[in-house]
Amino acid sequence: MSRAFLETRVPPLLLLGLLLLLAWSAGGPGFDFPGRTMLGLAAMAAGLGLKIVAALAFRARGTTVNPISPERSATLVVDGLYRVTRNPMYLGSALILAGWALYLGAWIAILTVPFFVFYMNRFQIGPEERALSALFGADYNAYRARVRRWI
Repeated sequence: MSRAFLETRVPPLLLLGLLLLLAWSAGGPGFDFPGRTMLGLAAMAAGLGLKIVAALAFRARGTTVNPISPERSATLVVDGLYRVTRNPMYLGSALILAGWALYLGAWIAILTVPFFVFYMNRFQIGPEERALSALFGADYNAYRARVRRWI
């Protein structure tokens, strides 16, 4: 299976769901500290909030939120959350995974976060950036130069 085959093939929400289930079912040694559960819930809520606000920004500007077809983007969104991160929806997913790992108190669950970031960088964000560069040219390249991919 080539890298190109996996590019934009797995919807990020599906990947998030699979990783949440994997973390929940993995078991293994755990950890605990005062406030762990509340910190986990807060991180998950913040992540969900990021995803919702970012998706609403796309909807308000009439562009697609479908990550499988980045070439269908109608508008380059560069304000709001997008002034701080080029990928607030994916950052929100990473926060949800981190919060879930904290909530579960499971060491192995923490590994879902770097896996998610690696996978998204390689198979989702890279192809999206190529598509946006082709669509929006210099405007996208200038945006990419001034705003970080994650944070």
